Amino acid sequence: MTQICLKGPAIRAADPWVPSRDGMHQLLSEEDRSRLAVIASIVRFKKGAEIYHESDRADAVFNIVSGVVKAYRCGLDGKEHVAAFLFPEDVFGLAREGRYANSVAALTPVTAYRIPVVALRSHLAADAKVEFHIIAKLCHELRQAQHHAFLLASRRTLPKLTMFLQMLEQLQSANGDAANEIYVPMDRSDIADYIGTTLAAVSRAFRALTTRGILQSRDRRHVKVIDRGAFEKLAAPRGAMPSVRC
Repeated sequence: MTQICLKGPAIRAADPWVPSRDGMHQLLSEEDRSRLAVIASIVRFKKGAEIYHESDRADAVFNIVSGVVKAYRCGLDGKEHVAAFLFPEDVFGLAREGRYANSVAALTPVTAYRIPVVALRSHLAADAKVEFHIIAKLCHELRQAQHHAFLLASRRTLPKLTMFLQMLEQLQSANGDAANEIYVPMDRSDIADYIGTTLAAVSRAFRALTTRGILQSRDRRHVKVIDRGAFEKLAAPRGAMPSVRC
């Protein structure tokens, strides 16, 4: 079993005001993380667990240590609309008028820091540097939301799926993980909800990418890009795609 090192909350992002070729990096110092650990507690969720529901009272924010979650909303027809996938060192707990704006569920087993909102607000009021880094992280999340909107603007499932896989690959690379394969932790139904299409269309698109020799699948969670040129051409059908992690 992989050991998880708990040094305190951590947020990884690219500083939006500083040019960088290294992509994302850890924004908090060891001292910052230790201070936040004092006001945080460790929580764990099983795969499939609902962490909170839309409109619940927003009394805490969460910082992922390990695992992947999805943030989503349910439409009037009961269908889920996935707004974001969140990974280690991401923060979630977006609120509107004191209530959570989305529902959040664990896609894998998740370990996270839970930070009470009252304690966090007091901490940020006394520590301008950490407050600035939180703002930088929120700017990063805004860019992710813009990327999601760009992805949804593509009408065809094949380029939308390829853009999504490219996003996962760039995320792995920015985090310093081996990128010889793309790890896909979410189910295809969640991918369909995220890119705005159907499960059947996503399954057909995966088969098409494999049949064309663009991708090779080891299993449903791991794919490898075989034809890089074709992959990148599909991922940017209207020209250059915005950078995901810069």
